Amino acid sequence: MGVLFIVATPIGNLEDVTLRALRVLAECDLLLAEDTRRVRKLLDRHRIEARPLSLHAHNEAERVDRVLAALEGGGRAALVSDAGTPLVSDPGERLVRAVIDAGHAVQAIPGPSAALAALTVAGLPAERFTFVGFLPRKAGARAALLERLADAPETLVFFESPSRLAATLTELSERLGPRPACVARELTKLHEEAARGSLPELAERFAEGTRGEVTLVVEGRHEAPAAVDEEALDDAIRERLAAGQGVKQIAAALSRPGLRSRDIYARAVALRGSNDA
Repeated sequence: MGVLFIVATPIGNLEDVTLRALRVLAECDLLLAEDTRRVRKLLDRHRIEARPLSLHAHNEAERVDRVLAALEGGGRAALVSDAGTPLVSDPGERLVRAVIDAGHAVQAIPGPSAALAALTVAGLPAERFTFVGFLPRKAGARAALLERLADAPETLVFFESPSRLAATLTELSERLGPRPACVARELTKLHEEAARGSLPELAERFAEGTRGEVTLVVEGRHEAPAAVDEEALDDAIRERLAAGQGVKQIAAALSRPGLRSRDIYARAVALRGSNDA
């Protein structure tokens, strides 16, 4: 059984490559890269003599047989993208599926990712997020996707070309509102920038476009907290106190978005004290 390694490579700074990635690239029997010139810089930097073979959106189907032949008898192949983690808005899905179907192993050599790097510097919630990638070019498909994402509570991560950034920020502002966002540009490179602000502010800031690789992070939708009926809340607390429930149990049971459990706890303590008086 052969092995196909999915190798993450630096998104800018060549020092970000892992020791394991360098070892795999040096030992593989076949190395596939979206742009052989880009990976050649990394290989030359670390004196790796592998000769990369191109694999991109237009020839991926043709390369499958070549890879499967290399894997027969226990061969080792490696796939890298231009930068970052392969398959994430990059070719390789068809190859991975074919290798799995042929009974070979696929192993990840994790490392840099523009999406995760941008998420960590954006200053926005990172516990849950949706990676959107590049928006569809066709207006109808793009509008349908943004309509579906408009109610998503998790942070959204987009890739965008520098020439289209201004138009995308304007459209997102119109469809999602003035949400906090971050334009992460040229991450790990000399002119790295993380521009933060509302979508309208960023649309104005980048109205003339920009240069370099761009990742856009947008905060998810926040539910507007419902108004608290204080009289009804007090009645609910008194009813539960009369039933013998403790204040911690009451706070946990009655809390909801916009009404924190610690606030209910304090209210329950106060009402219990007035009942005891």
